[in-house]
Amino acid sequence: MAIAFPVKHRNPELIVPAEPTPHEIKTLSDLDDQQSLRSHYPMIMFYKTNPFVKEKDPVGIIREAIAKTLVYYYPYAGRLIEGPNNNLVVDCTGEGVVFVVADAQVRLEELGDTICPPCPYSELLVSNVSNSIEVFGSPLMMIQVTRFICGGFVLAILFNHLMSDALGSIQFVNAVSEIAKGASTPSTLPVWKRELVTARNPPHSAHALHEYEPMDHFDYVTKIVNDEIIVRKSFSFGPKEIKYIRKNLPPEFRSSSKFDMITACLWRSRTKALNLDGEEIFRITCMINIRGKKFLDLPTGYYGNAILCPATITKAKTLCENPLEYAIKLVKKARSQVTKDYIRSTIDYIATKGRPQLSHFWNFIVSDASRVGFEELDFGWGKPIYGGTMNGGATNDNSVYALFRNKNGEDLVVVPVCLPVAAMERFEKELNKVIWEPVEDSNNLNSIMIASKL
Repeated sequence: MAIAFPVKHRNPELIVPAEPTPHEIKTLSDLDDQQSLRSHYPMIMFYKTNPFVKEKDPVGIIREAIAKTLVYYYPYAGRLIEGPNNNLVVDCTGEGVVFVVADAQVRLEELGDTICPPCPYSELLVSNVSNSIEVFGSPLMMIQVTRFICGGFVLAILFNHLMSDALGSIQFVNAVSEIAKGASTPSTLPVWKRELVTARNPPHSAHALHEYEPMDHFDYVTKIVNDEIIVRKSFSFGPKEIKYIRKNLPPEFRSSSKFDMITACLWRSRTKALNLDGEEIFRITCMINIRGKKFLDLPTGYYGNAILCPATITKAKTLCENPLEYAIKLVKKARSQVTKDYIRSTIDYIATKGRPQLSHFWNFIVSDASRVGFEELDFGWGKPIYGGTMNGGATNDNSVYALFRNKNGEDLVVVPVCLPVAAMERFEKELNKVIWEPVEDSNNLNSIMIASKL
């Protein structure tokens, strides 16, 4: 259960590059400059006190390391402006990133498992600095270091999504951690090269892209927006849950990946819980990293957005009435679409259709951040007890998977889910059926709940 504690925030400051940097204009790629990415996303790392570095202050060390790292990643110290044809560009002004120091009157151990997403302390740990989350003319990163009375601390960073995805942003934070520990330069130097994921000339899109299909009607969406209370609750998938899911699949599906099984369980249970007309079309959208695709030739050090969102569709009754392996097959189908032709067609589509939004109509958008690596970042105090997404999703139909190690040393995949209260109760019952052996009084799901009015 979340607890209340006071936090004293100091006045925000700007950290500028430690050395002069080029003042130039940097063009974003067509994957960067999407309407869906005109937002910020928070990542967070919690660190226990370390008796071997008790005399060191994380604030000074991290502040200095950020300034030195910005010499290499100087576009982050700039500002977004509007360029030709309404395209966004980065004006590398060197104005800096926002940095806030805070002190919390609580011990880290008192927070327990509530540090998992969705973090109930997000407003305390990433303060709402005026104008810092606007698109134009505002800082592209907001960083807060909050010290606990036990000697532990938390580092929270709000990233502008137009600049980088999670894999791009961790490259920057990893460079900060290396310099904080004494490195003179980052082990991986940043590469811009945004032109590698820009539309062809002439553009040509030949794929059916279910992820960008417009909404046909808004009945349920309107109902939620009007007044319904939405609950955000996280669910943990550990070795026991994965073993039980796998055991109950047909032999030919037992080799399915953890991601495919978890996503299928969530999507199917969520669809059942919404209790809608069986003829409604539902979609599953998987955010897929396209780094490593040889034909793109994205170099090591590339830190721009390199994520596509392939989707598959099915009728609600077909998804709900079929066994779990049907949902697994559709999740695999979505991921398998990411071919050379699909990637190029999608980039062309985004560039020629006015930066369309992802469809949010009966969509479940999932992203696996459990293997990004925030849980490995060491600034000199050891690895964090939790590192990853703060809130677990930017919208109510979006779930970002996180990795959390429990007290028994087990690695859990933690997935926040958003639903109306009544639907959440049905969702838990449906999910219990597929991840636990039947018991008389089942309340096995490890979860955290935050209710909010939309």
